[in-house]
This record gives sequence, structure tokens and C-alpha cells, in this order.
Amino acid sequence: MELNDVMRTTFAARDYTGEEMSDAVLYEILDNARFAPSGGNRQGNRVIVVRDQKTKDALGELNIPGARRYIAQINAGENPWNSYTPTVCTPEEIEATKPASLLTEPVKNCSVALVFIVDLKVVASMDQDLDRVDIISGGSIYPFVWNVLMGARQAGFGGTITTLACAEEDKVKELLNIPENFAVCAVVPLGKPVKQLTKLKRLPVEALTMRETFDGAPFAAD
Repeated sequence: MELNDVMRTTFAARDYTGEEMSDAVLYEILDNARFAPSGGNRQGNRVIVVRDQKTKDALGELNIPGARRYIAQINAGENPWNSYTPTVCTPEEIEATKPASLLTEPVKNCSVALVFIVDLKVVASMDQDLDRVDIISGGSIYPFVWNVLMGARQAGFGGTITTLACAEEDKVKELLNIPENFAVCAVVPLGKPVKQLTKLKRLPVEALTMRETFDGAPFAAD
């Protein structure tokens, strides 16, 4: 596929046919994806390849607490898990909420699950002293993650970035024997999508760009 087509059609695939992704295909995807940039080119990104069904099931179960809160906040009219506005949902309401299967099942049903982690000893976190959630550290891992997903799309497979299990990081680390100095950044299920989407809904350029300042005019082609 041509690069622009890959960028325009790499969607969040959560429903899989059951067709296996071979080690050879996955290796080629990772071999290309590893050229993603990282802070200072320190390359603290690592990925754990999980095929064992019991481990995939365990990762899916670790999505449940985060999925309960996600759905509870949607039901309350909130943007789930945002760090700016405190939730009005009580722990009791969250616990009583049924998690949606699309948030818990893909990692159980995929051909292979990739657990992306990053070494905090080498990450340059320029915003670590600001009074808000840390964002910059992700620049050293998520380009790699996205390269994997675009590579999967190129190969006729698909997946999605899931982060609900990251809320249970200690349990993920225990499950996968991850060292203390690594952060769990994403769990990405991969498989052959039941349906390949080709038209994605995204904001137009004019709706997400501004000239010169935040309140400037939208950027548009002449």
C-alpha cells in the first residue's frame, strides 16, 4: 500500500477472524517499526510478544477495572479517564458498572498481543515538574507503537492501542516479570480484522489547526 493510504486507513481493529499472524510477518513489522524516533535516540522502548492464551486472558481481565470506570464516566456524560476534570462517579458506582466487551475481549481473541514498555531510566521527561499529568515521556514509545499498527495494516492485519490494563500496572508487571524501572505503556492486540475499514471519520485540517496562536484563524490551503 502507498504510505498515505496506510495513514488514512489504519483503524482501531478489535474484531478478528482467528487467522494467525505468523512470527515471520510480525518480525518484519517490528523490524521496520523499530526505526521510530525516541528522545535522544536512547531507544528505551521494549515490547513483549504474548501468544499464550492464559496470559492473553489475564491481560483481558486486567482491563476490567479500567473499563468499568470508562463506561461509568460515559454514562455520567464525562470524557473517560481525563486527568483535568475530576469524575463525579463514586467507587461504588464504578464497581457496579458492567464493562463493555469491546474493551476487554480483543486482547483475549487476538492472534498475538504486544505489551509495550519503556525504560524510565532513559526517557527525557521535560514536563516532569509541571503541575499536570506527564505527556512528554510518551514521545519515546508511541511512535514505535504506531509504526507497528501501520505495519500491520500494510500486511493486511490490524489492531488497536489499548491502555486500560496500564491502570493496573503493578499487576501487569507481576504477570510478565517486568522490571521496576519500566513503565507499561500499551497493550496492542493484533489479528486479521473481520472487516477492513477504508473510510475513517476524522476532523478536517481546518478544525484542528490554527495560524500563529491558539485563537488564530484556521490553517487552510490557498
